[in-house]
Amino acid sequence: MGIRYYAYAFDGDVTDLALADPRRFLSSDPLADAWGLESADGVTIATFKQSVPECDMLYLDKAWRQLQACTAPLAPGMEARPAFRMFEGQVTMHYDGWDSWLRVLTPGEMEAVSQDLNRISENDLRQRLPAVSRADQESEVSYAAHYLQQAKSFVSNLVTSGRGMVYLIG
Repeated sequence: MGIRYYAYAFDGDVTDLALADPRRFLSSDPLADAWGLESADGVTIATFKQSVPECDMLYLDKAWRQLQACTAPLAPGMEARPAFRMFEGQVTMHYDGWDSWLRVLTPGEMEAVSQDLNRISENDLRQRLPAVSRADQESEVSYAAHYLQQAKSFVSNLVTSGRGMVYLIG
């Protein structure tokens, strides 16, 4: 299935709970939430319509890698963009799979992330995403730009509503 990105919003008044126990704010099956998995007569069917409202959940599929690359420090020792906090992290691989990366971003952190996300353009993606061929790069940029737009919308909504988020890469 691969390693994917899921974020769930939480209300500002429960920030301390989110920091103390972030898993409490995650679904037991984020992929089912993202793909709209439904059971009918013992068969699971994907509707491919997110079952959790978009204001409460962000699904970035595997585009987190491209968004991470676009926001990461340009060179070792350099400072990362503020939006990198939203994409930073790697799973820890081991013999029978991986351990997911988990982070809480508080409502107070969301404004800087939102402002920085809004400064990222398709051209920025194009410049930061290496590809073997021009066609491959354009395909990757298009894929990442779609999810970048969803991230911008999600984070903007969090800022407006005074919410934070817990994200999982796994």
